Amino acid sequence: MTGIGKSFLGVRVLGGVDLEVSAGEVHAVVGENGAGKSTLMKILAGVHAPDEGTIEIDGRNVVFGHPVQAQRAGVAIIYQELTLLPERTVAENVFLGREPVRRGMVDRGAMESATAELLNSLGEESFGPRDLVRRLSVAQQQVVEIVKALSLNARIVVMDEPTAALADHEVELLYALVRRLAGRGIAVLYISHRLREIFELAGRITVLKDGARVTTERASDLDTATVVRLMVGRDLDSYYPPRAAGPPGPVVLSVRDGANAALRGIDLDLRAGEVTGVAGLQGSGRSELAKALFGAEPFTRGEMTPCRPRSVREAITAGIGLVTEDRKAEGLLPRQRVRDNVLLATRAVRGRRPGIEPLLERVRLDPSHLAREVRLLSGGNQQKVVLARWMTVAPRVLLLDEPTRGVDVGAKAAIHELIRELARDGMAILMISSELPELIGMSDRIVVLREGRVAGELPAGSTEEAVMAVAAAS
Repeated sequence: MTGIGKSFLGVRVLGGVDLEVSAGEVHAVVGENGAGKSTLMKILAGVHAPDEGTIEIDGRNVVFGHPVQAQRAGVAIIYQELTLLPERTVAENVFLGREPVRRGMVDRGAMESATAELLNSLGEESFGPRDLVRRLSVAQQQVVEIVKALSLNARIVVMDEPTAALADHEVELLYALVRRLAGRGIAVLYISHRLREIFELAGRITVLKDGARVTTERASDLDTATVVRLMVGRDLDSYYPPRAAGPPGPVVLSVRDGANAALRGIDLDLRAGEVTGVAGLQGSGRSELAKALFGAEPFTRGEMTPCRPRSVREAITAGIGLVTEDRKAEGLLPRQRVRDNVLLATRAVRGRRPGIEPLLERVRLDPSHLAREVRLLSGGNQQKVVLARWMTVAPRVLLLDEPTRGVDVGAKAAIHELIRELARDGMAILMISSELPELIGMSDRIVVLREGRVAGELPAGSTEEAVMAVAAAS
């Protein structure tokens, strides 16, 4: 891709961007939200037409007026939000719209046989072509997307935040698949905010900022600090702001022997001014704990003070807030304005409309966004909207489930600083994160869950190995 430029409604989002990827290469494209990564990839995939610049595949100029044309040229894109039909089988999803026909009827045998062959080529044995997609894990659904790309004879595969919704053990499986694709001579363009995986997988890294290419370098010639500086235009001396100097305040939320369908014997204290981290493997009960404390999936047994909420409204009234793991499905009304989203909690409980401009300034969200639909904001700004919502009701306890998932390093640093500020103001924070470095860097102590129980508690500064030893102990 040479000199790619693109504007929307007079706003220039890409300006003269060059990008080159070779057969068998994993090439990372990184940048803050709004840097132009997604627009550049959508131009390659035929979703948008460039205003200027050229695209060459195998030295030949190509012009895509539709995604189908890009697919026929060997380009496949796997989006962060998977595009599968849950009530169809794996084979039906792989060949959707391209079903083989025999004597005027869909040849299901040929379709399932071809899908099975592709699954075998990836070493996938945990599911088959006849399985319904809704019964698959997120990691398995990503395999289906990759199989669909292979069925199109893709030579260039774009992966947009492929690990955002994966557990740690599933991430390793995805790494193996990416390496297998590259080993088959397929060019992989890999977009991720997780710099650790970028350095594990990529041979080269292209950095975008404000719609322009900053540099393309071999990954071995860069380090994390340099990439962050190139992305945000400044040094981030530390990913994590310093912890509070003194001891935490009094206990503001306490659970004894809490239990429901997913949790058993939960004993937990949250203290004012403290960030309590929650670690655990997939299925350990991390999100279920947050939902139980918030009254969304309430405890059915045990004691909880100041109250054991039986509904979300009761929890909010008691001074408990929750930033959900999936902000798009559970945390936001995407077609409503920013202002309406920020005011959701306070309207539900108090029915009044506080001034929110000072809150937007505190979460570092541009007030000019107030009248925009939330779906038009970047992932980082969407998360800031959710955080601003809870600041309108000033909860005593704030539950954060994957608060920085899918946001760029600049927004992540701003969210980390805000969490520390809220703790310094006396709020009790419970923070769930599947990124162990983040959890260790932000937590004053770490509670580890295993099979719906509290398996142990570790002090601030514990190692990743120590956390995993408790989380995975038999």
